[in-house]
Amino acid sequence: MVSQNGIPITSSKDSGHSRLNELGYKQELKRDLSVLSNFAFSFSIISVLTGITTLYNSGLNFGGPVVLVYGWLVAGLFTMAVGLSMAEICSSYPTSGGLYYWSAKLAGTNWAPFASWITGWYNIVGQWAVTTSINFSLAQLIEVIILLSTGGQNGGGYVASKYIVLAIHGGILLIHAIINSLPISWLSFFGQLAAVWNIIGVFFLMICIPVVATERASAKFVFTHFNTENDAGISSKPYIFLIGLLMSQYTLTGYDASAHMSEETKSADINGPKGIISAIGISIIVGWGYLIGITFAVTDISHLLNKQNDAGGYAIAEIFYQAFKSRFGSGTGGIICLLVVSVAIFFCGMSSLTSNSRMVYAFSRDGAMPLSSLWHKVNQQEVPIYAVWLSAFIAFCMALTSLGSIVAFQAMTSIAVIGLYIAYALPIFFRVTLARKSFVPGPFNLGKYGIIIGWIAVLWVVTISILFSLPVAYPITDQTLNYTPVAVGGLFIIVVSYWLLSARYWFKGPITNVGTHGDV
Repeated sequence: MVSQNGIPITSSKDSGHSRLNELGYKQELKRDLSVLSNFAFSFSIISVLTGITTLYNSGLNFGGPVVLVYGWLVAGLFTMAVGLSMAEICSSYPTSGGLYYWSAKLAGTNWAPFASWITGWYNIVGQWAVTTSINFSLAQLIEVIILLSTGGQNGGGYVASKYIVLAIHGGILLIHAIINSLPISWLSFFGQLAAVWNIIGVFFLMICIPVVATERASAKFVFTHFNTENDAGISSKPYIFLIGLLMSQYTLTGYDASAHMSEETKSADINGPKGIISAIGISIIVGWGYLIGITFAVTDISHLLNKQNDAGGYAIAEIFYQAFKSRFGSGTGGIICLLVVSVAIFFCGMSSLTSNSRMVYAFSRDGAMPLSSLWHKVNQQEVPIYAVWLSAFIAFCMALTSLGSIVAFQAMTSIAVIGLYIAYALPIFFRVTLARKSFVPGPFNLGKYGIIIGWIAVLWVVTISILFSLPVAYPITDQTLNYTPVAVGGLFIIVVSYWLLSARYWFKGPITNVGTHGDV
């Protein structure tokens, strides 16, 4: 099969096994996932219930309804550009290595090792940071649920210490690691269950909360109110709007999971791209509905953000709790709604660890990690078991920074957005520059629009990297400084230094393990 410009295209009729063999790898993982299962993993990691719930405070504080409602669409539009470009590349190179393998293939022979090295480390550390932030946010939500269940902030409720929150975080990771040690057929089932739970949960909450609430905001408030009142010393509306995009952009991450699961997906050169695009598209739609539904229950922003309210300043928890308490005299129904969100976050963390482990498996298969021979081993169920437990352990260790300083913890987890998106952008950048004429598209491709969409994606990543490195509070002190550029830049220095001092002598990029193909 050839494209309109005469470039050969891999036939979608080819089995996933043969395509992987063409790329130089033997099939070690069980290829048992359908397009629905592949989609489910990415959709569960994006998990609008997770991102929106945990960062709703940020959106309310910086811009309020206007930023929540319209910022979501802005971030969604540009995220789709990133996703489309990634899907096109995924169709051509459907391997578990995903981003770093793509960079190696697209950067050219001379730059392949360094390009894949940088991309791989930003991808893998970004994924670990995502898993850490997801599970830690679940631990914090459980803390709030316990607080509300025992009387609330103003009723003598139990306030868990930071050590208890860390212990909950560790317990969640332990359960996730056990689940991820099961055969892929079980993970496929849990992944599909997670997708269904997220969709049903969103529609249930977006309808239930506004209906139950005795006081509701007007449509004018939801679609036109711009909140400029914040405790950050920022009054510029454009600046506030840009900072407020964090909630939306943080939520719309993790869809590279469809690429990392490609070696376990049937017809991956078609179904992998479908998983990426459908996960983003459906998340944008249901996420927007969730935002609008919940925001109709917002009548007093300052109260929701006040740390002296019953939920301790956790905005969505206070919305849910007060909606039921004002209607029925008890906030129990609100606590049950929070449990619905908690289950969604649990599934999100589970799928994130799955994606982590596949990236560790692929990266160590190519010898990029210390003790690589151990991390890429698979057990009798064809699961990269050591990669699973390594990822869970690192996600726990990353959360230890919360014991010293929440500022340090936030700086570390900031890599979850910026670091991951840098890893997304690098292969796209190589696709539209160094490989502009040599790129061989797969069955899914953007045709003549591939270059322009690719540049839009790259420029968007550059934009958000700058935006999320800007100060978010004034005056700037050691407690208000945005440490994101420090964390992301620090990672760059470590990775490049490791390359210059050691890796450049032995890391040659992705290494094939079939026949005599040699290095990819």
